[in-house]
Amino acid sequence: MQDKMLDEFNQQTRRFFEPMRKLNSLMLGNMEKMTEYQLEAMKRYSQMGTERMRSASEIRDAQDLQAFGAQQAEMMNELSRQMMEDAQALGEMSQQFRAELEQLFGEVSQELSDTAKQAEASAKPAASGKTDAPAKSDAPAKATSRKS
Repeated sequence: MQDKMLDEFNQQTRRFFEPMRKLNSLMLGNMEKMTEYQLEAMKRYSQMGTERMRSASEIRDAQDLQAFGAQQAEMMNELSRQMMEDAQALGEMSQQFRAELEQLFGEVSQELSDTAKQAEASAKPAASGKTDAPAKSDAPAKATSRKS
């Protein structure tokens, strides 16, 4: 009998902590994905900056300066495009995370609703067997209240 109670307690504990485990897993996965993407973006931007500094250090005359200026304009266009792509990608990741969170909360809500319905269904038969006892205890209370 104790084994059965212990098993039931373990199952209830697992059901209780399962939503938190799923939420933690989802949040950790999202954090890893976002961090990895941001590190890759930082690497790209650092490489672009290093390349520009290397190009600037190789300027020897006016023609090199003119070519550097033209390359600088191209690099700024590329940087602007890359930043827009990165912002869009991060926005998509955020939307995906939001959708996964909504799905998780929907599942948890449904599980809680099902559990509540099961508890209500199991409580009804137990409550129907005890309806006679309160009615008997109410009768003396009514009689004493009439005397007052």
